[in-house]
Amino acid sequence: MALFLSTVCAVGALTGCTLRELTQDCGGTDGRVKELAALGILDSRPAGATVPRGFEEADAGCWADSGDVTVYAGRTYAHPGTRAEVTAHYRTAARRDGWTPDPGAVPDGTLCFTKEDMALRVVFLTAEGLAEDGHGSRPDLTTGAGYAVDVDASADEGSEAGC
Repeated sequence: MALFLSTVCAVGALTGCTLRELTQDCGGTDGRVKELAALGILDSRPAGATVPRGFEEADAGCWADSGDVTVYAGRTYAHPGTRAEVTAHYRTAARRDGWTPDPGAVPDGTLCFTKEDMALRVVFLTAEGLAEDGHGSRPDLTTGAGYAVDVDASADEGSEAGC
């Protein structure tokens, strides 16, 4: 036991992690995950956008990494039009729903907004990214404007959100 405690203390000193941080997990986050999955902005989409086969359900859950516990929810859509049309839709819909554009967002084509302790991202999909995520070749998501709308937040309510 002494060796175990010595090891934990050494790891904590070297990594900056505490025992409490190392043991944090997703327990007790189900309600927060459901709250994010029910956000109306996830169901908002421009005219003509459809839900592609295999993406009918919202992707929602929790992940823990190095003591940080994050809850998330997202939807994937295919839009036959342009990225500019999708961007215009979400800029309007997000503002109308109380989201604020994040001034610190990276200008890589990803839209990012914050609201309370949550971050909202609209990310355009690429064939390479879909393949990396195990979705293979999906021309329905790489022609026109295939995109994902994702919301994430720290499981600790009240934490600051950012892109």
